[in-house]
Formats: sequence, structure tokens, C-alpha cells
Amino acid sequence: MLVDARGCGCPQPVIMTDEALSKINEGIVNVLVDNEESALNVAGYAAQNGLLSETTREGSDWKVRIVKGYACKPNGELGMRNGELKKKTLLLIIGTDSLGKDETLGRMLMKGFLETMKVHKQIPHTMFFLNAGVRLTTTNGDTVPILQEIAALGTEIYSCGTCLKHYELESQVQVGNRGTTNLMVEGVQDFDKVVWI
Repeated sequence: MLVDARGCGCPQPVIMTDEALSKINEGIVNVLVDNEESALNVAGYAAQNGLLSETTREGSDWKVRIVKGYACKPNGELGMRNGELKKKTLLLIIGTDSLGKDETLGRMLMKGFLETMKVHKQIPHTMFFLNAGVRLTTTNGDTVPILQEIAALGTEIYSCGTCLKHYELESQVQVGNRGTTNLMVEGVQDFDKVVWI
């Protein structure tokens, strides 16, 4: 069975994959997507449901081949992002580029918060930036270097693809990777703690 999810925004590729898999008891579903994050999300969905998957790059697209109903163990690394095998203690979701109501002061406070996190090495496993928070990973010259250092310490950093598109910042990501809201949904189950800012 083929699922063509190219051109579909988050979380449609995973929803379409789930619908296709629900129609079969046994077989193979091939999912086509046009970006790596969608491929990771589909493969991660497969792994979470105990299904074997294999991801390949085909030109400018990705294909995720999912096997359902056969006696096979999922490969622990399929659908996993870099470093995902380490303990998932904290997912930090940042949905703003300032802390508090005063934007000027709030931007200073956000920079201070990130610097303090870096200095004390109290870093989360994963940081997901959404809404105006994507400015912190793209155009904010004060926070990008700090986040690059935090990433170097081992934190995985993702910026919401839909938000990047909304703010026309897709080509300006300076730290981390493009991500999807699947990170939030998975985080509720996969992480010891999820914190929103």
C-alpha cells in the first residue's frame, strides 16, 4: 500500500499512516514524504507501535517502509533521533521569544534564562521552539549563539516547521532542526517531565 503524504503539513503524514495501517492486518505500507522531519515522525510512530520501519532517501523525497503483522522485532534505532537512546528526562517547549508582558524586558529575561541554563549545565534532553519562539533559533542574534552552545552540550533543538513557515523563517534556522508537533505529543508519554514556557 502506498501513502503519498508529500506536501502535507504536520501532523498529516502520521495521521495518514495510521489510517492506512488500520486498514490492514498484515502487509507493508510505504509512506512518501517530502522532508526529513516527517520521515522521522512516521518512523517514530512505527517504532512506538512495535512496527519495523526502514527509511530511505529518494531524490528530494523520503520513503518510510513499514511492516505490519509479521513476526519481527523493531530495530531500536529506527525512527530515533540522534541521542534519543539516552534517558529522556526533560522536554522544554518554548512558545515565545520573551518572558513576561514587557517585550523589551522579556527578551532580556529570555536571554538570561538560556545563559543561566547553559552556565549551570542544567540542560534538557530536547528543546522545541514554536510560535514566536522560533525567532530564538533563527533571527535573534543574542540567543542563537547561546542555543548553539547548549546544543553542543547534547540538547536536541527543534523549531516548529509550521511556525517557521508562518513567520517566513524556513531558510533562516541557525541552530537545531525543523520539527513538528509530534514532539509535543510524544513528549507527554516519552519524557519524565514536559515544561512549557
